[in-house]
Amino acid sequence: MRLFAAVLPPTEVLDELAAEVRELRQLPGADGLRWTERAGWHFTLAFLGDVPDETRPDLRERLARAAHRTAPFRLALRGGGRFGDRALWAGADGELDVMRRLAERAEAAARKAGLAMDGHRRYTPHLTLARSRAAAIDLRPYVAALGAFASEPWTVADLVLVHSRLPRSGVAGERPRYEEVERWPLGGAG
Repeated sequence: MRLFAAVLPPTEVLDELAAEVRELRQLPGADGLRWTERAGWHFTLAFLGDVPDETRPDLRERLARAAHRTAPFRLALRGGGRFGDRALWAGADGELDVMRRLAERAEAAARKAGLAMDGHRRYTPHLTLARSRAAAIDLRPYVAALGAFASEPWTVADLVLVHSRLPRSGVAGERPRYEEVERWPLGGAG
């Protein structure tokens, strides 16, 4: 089962982001981007990859501990950025130090459960909005348009384990589907 640990924004914040994305999709060249669907908007904390059945109970226990050790924290969507001209994303604002700590704890939980995690790099909170279909699309105008965007803040209260189902039909444009597997409340016990 292909899994990742995530923070999921609440419905009201997704509504705000959806309105902003509608505006972005009016910009020149927007049809050359593959826009992510609202149902897939999330902050990935740790991509866990294909997790064997026998590893999942230990992983779940360790992720529950990571959640318990992390205090709920304030977060908002703010601005945006890009990874080269490959991906456009919405950024985050708020208690990012706590979010980074939760990401580190989720990654450590996976390693301790026996999953091979890619080399550690500093966590950059981002919510992917679109990917480029061709390297020729300049994402800078989209980043500039996102510059003034800010959602209402919310309190992140859960760590969520998500199953990523990759497209299998071979139909062009088919997107991955994301299904919540489990959710643990943040507890702030240290």
